[in-house]
Amino acid sequence: MRIVVLDDYQRVASRFGDFASLDAEVEYVDRPIVDTEELVEVLTGAEVVVAMRERTAFTAQRLSRLPDLRLLVTTGRVNASIDMATARDRGVVVCGAESTTSATPELTWGLILSVLRHIPAEDAAIRAGGWQSTIGVDLEGRRLGTVGLGRLGTRVARVGLAFGMDVVAWSQNLTEARAAEHSVRAVSKEELLATSDVVSVHYQLSDRSRGLIGAAELALMKPEAVLVNTSRAGLIDTRALLEALESGSIGGAGLDVHDAEPLPSDHPIRRAPRTVITPHLGYVTERTYRIFYSQAVEDIVAWQAGRPLRRLN
Repeated sequence: MRIVVLDDYQRVASRFGDFASLDAEVEYVDRPIVDTEELVEVLTGAEVVVAMRERTAFTAQRLSRLPDLRLLVTTGRVNASIDMATARDRGVVVCGAESTTSATPELTWGLILSVLRHIPAEDAAIRAGGWQSTIGVDLEGRRLGTVGLGRLGTRVARVGLAFGMDVVAWSQNLTEARAAEHSVRAVSKEELLATSDVVSVHYQLSDRSRGLIGAAELALMKPEAVLVNTSRAGLIDTRALLEALESGSIGGAGLDVHDAEPLPSDHPIRRAPRTVITPHLGYVTERTYRIFYSQAVEDIVAWQAGRPLRRLN
């Protein structure tokens, strides 16, 4: 049996998952594969593929060109980059893995503090011989607005409350009662954007939510407010965000997700002012990787035994 582990950028899959215990030929791919022809070439002959989150898309067209594929394992329990119906129709079993709910909210607060207290800029300045070149913003008494109040949004809100912030939230179906359960007040999207000092996005990307925050929404934000996105890049209009940052109509942004990943070297977001950007680190922790890759091995073993675990299609 041939197994291909895709998108192992950091070359750690074999450390966190016991792939060596499998009676199989295992290949680890440490580079992104964008071109369909190259992907087909790499995966030809592989019965099992392990995909890291949504880094590589498995469209109907790509799946049709992978006749050897029998099991596709994705880290996480949701993967919008896989055409589940086509996989099912072609007899490809898709299985997932669990993930933590703590890693991304923790990074969210790292970004919030980094933007408001200018931590990366001060770190660079002091290494260059400088001293105290910026003035930070206090969190206590400020307003945090979470766009989305699900598993991750509630954790971010909880920390905001601990900092002494006034926390409000909005999502399409959020009720006042649901928000009150988390000591948060439900408001309209417009009020959240217009009154929050920190806007943090925790929303599922879909056709309905794509472009949820565009030029009109950014125009509502206070000029000193910051926007943080650790969810999905498609929720925010990148061009509109760049224009808002360049014009100074918002105070700054912390971004962990990008409309092209890995982020091209010439992407304008790399040069955007008042930003802290990270390379999609929300889920990149030892604990999460251990869950991802150990359960990927479990999925393969269970599939071989005819009893697939965590099946998604």
